[in-house]
Amino acid sequence: MNGADTAWITVATALVLFMTLPGLALFYGGLVRARNVLSVFMHCYAIACLMSVLWFFLGYSIAFGPGESGIWGGLDKAMLSGVTVDSLSGTLPEVLFFAFQMTFAIITPALIVGAYVERVGFGFVLLFSSLWMLVCYAPVVHWIWGGGMLADGGIFGDIGVRDFAGGIVVHETAGLAALIVAFFLGPRKHRTTPPHNPGFVMIGAGMLWVGWFGFNGGSQLAADGGAAMAIAVTHISAATASLTWALWEKIKYGKASLVGLVTGTIAGLASITPASGFVGPIEALIIGAIAGVLCQEAVNLVRNKLKIDDTLDVFAVHGVGGIFGTIMIALFGAGTWAAQLGGLVVVGLFTTIVTVVLVKICAAITPLRVDLETETNGLDLSVHGERAYDMSS
Repeated sequence: MNGADTAWITVATALVLFMTLPGLALFYGGLVRARNVLSVFMHCYAIACLMSVLWFFLGYSIAFGPGESGIWGGLDKAMLSGVTVDSLSGTLPEVLFFAFQMTFAIITPALIVGAYVERVGFGFVLLFSSLWMLVCYAPVVHWIWGGGMLADGGIFGDIGVRDFAGGIVVHETAGLAALIVAFFLGPRKHRTTPPHNPGFVMIGAGMLWVGWFGFNGGSQLAADGGAAMAIAVTHISAATASLTWALWEKIKYGKASLVGLVTGTIAGLASITPASGFVGPIEALIIGAIAGVLCQEAVNLVRNKLKIDDTLDVFAVHGVGGIFGTIMIALFGAGTWAAQLGGLVVVGLFTTIVTVVLVKICAAITPLRVDLETETNGLDLSVHGERAYDMSS
């Protein structure tokens, strides 16, 4: 065990949890109508609790168990069986590695929340998130990070898929799932209502930015120069994408908005995530500069061309950003084209099929969407019996 590595990953674990609670909750909560902000907080918080328990019971073993099939890790480590205070994962206590990866298992289904806010049934959120994390997310983790079929020596040969911190594992899977759920859910009745609190959005984005240092820097799993470089390139990409998003917004619409500026931050963070361990500052600048424009155009495509009400643009920002960053790894020569593109296709097809099936199953068990009266009055009071604001917006 290395003490410095252990100390850093302990901090990184806290930072990644901070991304969901309260970062993502505030970022998403500020973007919805005032009468739905508590429901967004509820979704994020409940998912954090539920995914933690499920990761302990089954998720960690499926993702990082010793299974030799290449498809899943098996159940040998279910409920942390065999893991003690002396067990190691590399230079770290294995229980710390478990906790660090648990925070990823929390934020990935929590990202999907942005696609269905303001109109989804709470029971569906809990059931779908649970099954999706175990059946979709955890196996993909095993394929790429757990030594499975997409890792080195797998179906793409000696050099497998390069995904440092989750461009495929987190952002492609969550982005595609978000798009699919939004498609089946249908558009909101009040989709033209502006964000009720852009200040919340900015605060949440700032928390996500800080937490992302743990997300990407922690994925080095060591306190060394690689972690430091991952943090540096993460910051450069985020800053650059924020500026290019705002500039493109100014060129197209005549004004640069606060919500646009900080959404560009998230686009830059998502795009650098898979490449953060493989590129330097110049490459990060390029990735961020393109991401700010690319993801903004993806928002317009999904909203105006595809007519899908992915409420908070999860696919356009996270999905497109993660896919773009994964491709840039090959472009900059840090991975093979076959593995990078092939990994995107394999995971994309798997995620699509599993998500469609799970939506159908979950909708047959619990209502997918609330009724019109509940949606109009807001989920806060109608579903949870609470109200954040005494206002009619």
